[in-house]
Amino acid sequence: MTVRQAAVLVTAAVVLVAAAFGSVLVNSASLPVSAGDVLDALPLIGHGNDPALEQIVREIRIPRTVTAIVVGAALGMAGALLQGALSNPLASPDVIGVTAGSGFGALIILLAWPDAIAWVPISALVFGLAATALVFVVAWSGAGGGSIARLILAGIAINAVFTALSTALMASFPDEVSSAIFFIAGSLADDGWRILQHVWPYMTVGMIAALLLIRPLDRLALGDDVAQSLGQRPRVVRLLAAGTAALLAATSAALAGLLGFLGLVVPHAVRLAGGTASHRFVVPASALAGAALLLAADTIARALAAPSTFPVGPIMVVLGVPLFLWLLRRAV
Repeated sequence: MTVRQAAVLVTAAVVLVAAAFGSVLVNSASLPVSAGDVLDALPLIGHGNDPALEQIVREIRIPRTVTAIVVGAALGMAGALLQGALSNPLASPDVIGVTAGSGFGALIILLAWPDAIAWVPISALVFGLAATALVFVVAWSGAGGGSIARLILAGIAINAVFTALSTALMASFPDEVSSAIFFIAGSLADDGWRILQHVWPYMTVGMIAALLLIRPLDRLALGDDVAQSLGQRPRVVRLLAAGTAALLAATSAALAGLLGFLGLVVPHAVRLAGGTASHRFVVPASALAGAALLLAADTIARALAAPSTFPVGPIMVVLGVPLFLWLLRRAV
């Protein structure tokens, strides 16, 4: 690892720690407490003199901070995996249909069965993976199956199908649409550890698989012929990478709704900053940078809207679009 790449990793880690500290301290509940009071309520380092504040910090603020870190890291890794596997710098979870599928799965519960809201994350996860499975079936079936172009085109088609289904569902339940706004816009909930307890095993499996795919993806970047000579099977590597990215993105949607741009722009940024496309650097750097970016955006959203709540999705777009346009200009 070069000094430049190490500096990128260290910078991302420092920003992440600062953002986590700020996330815990930001007072979106309009409580008359100081930073010292909040620090006193933290586990391990605090004395817990205020039981009410201790409960707010440990059961609301820390879980939200952890959720933002996990989701940001997962989306950053998902984007890095897809862009490497498909050799397409514009690849993101949208390409394989997982975002549209997860959105439809969540809307089914939010609109048709609002009393069963506890099933929203599970439904989002199931339908996100189902949409990705459909993309794989279409892309890998028939003559010439398994090509990158065919996978991308299949993803566009399946994405359009689930987007249309979501639109039809909202048109069928217009009175319930307001309850789904925060999921559609992308938002981190203040419901403690409940959702994390349901989905952390899937997220853990996805992250471990992403790390195991680093070496195969680096070999794949040398070309299919070279990768085969090194013992890799390009189609299998692409399938595993896309499946892992789908698992990470679907789990992220289950935790935080539909968040755009992060999985697209973060791998671009770390490749440019580090001066390399090696997945040994890009995947972990994308995880750190994605976590730091989402956590910072959520903290900004909470600070601007306090004491009300505001979805993090629009803030991500405000931060992501200028960064993406700048990266695009640098690339050209």
